[in-house]
Amino acid sequence: MNPTNPEQCRWHEFTDLPALQEAALNAILDSAAKAIQDHGRFTLVLCGGESPRGLYERLRSVPADWSAWHIYFGDERCMPPTESEWNARMAGEAWLDHVPIPPSQVHAIPGGIRADKAAEEYAQTLRGVGVFDLTLLGLGEDGHTASLFPGNEWGVAPDSPDTLAVFNSPKRPPQRVSLSVARLNRSRQILFLVSGESKHKAVARWRAGEKIPAQAIVGEGGVDVLVESALLAH
Repeated sequence: MNPTNPEQCRWHEFTDLPALQEAALNAILDSAAKAIQDHGRFTLVLCGGESPRGLYERLRSVPADWSAWHIYFGDERCMPPTESEWNARMAGEAWLDHVPIPPSQVHAIPGGIRADKAAEEYAQTLRGVGVFDLTLLGLGEDGHTASLFPGNEWGVAPDSPDTLAVFNSPKRPPQRVSLSVARLNRSRQILFLVSGESKHKAVARWRAGEKIPAQAIVGEGGVDVLVESALLAH
């Protein structure tokens, strides 16, 4: 999975979820090794929800130079950090709490405060952070990615802010914070992790060229979509 064409969307089929997770794991570790060799640190943006939990659990037991990893989040639900649906809590329980990444290098989006305040705080966190090495994203049934939903502002323009406050998410909770398309696209490599029968229509719409949020993500070297084979069947 070596990015070449910034306009390219590369689809990689896997027979089942374990095979997809194994490929994602290897891609993350390869990206980390290259980034640390090239510039001494690895900046990784995580996706939330339940879909990546199995992948994160696999990361617990791999050998890595954790001291060089810097973790960011593509979006967050505006709820107290104690809630199980909080993305940073899920990632912590599944992986981050079990490896020696310095706590100061895990940059969670603030929880338990209003979306605009949390977005403003996270924008300050991202100030001075250059191009991400690797960004992980998922795909929603409606074609959304991160917390960029159809019908909302996605922050596509190059001068868009890094973070967006969402007050009308169609999925609970209504208030969220999301990195903008423009900020997500400032990534050397982007991996979409797409699994589950409920994603079939969204995959078909994306491959047909419809203007869904996921389609706006192109990165600096294109995107790699890791998808279960069944979702590509007509």
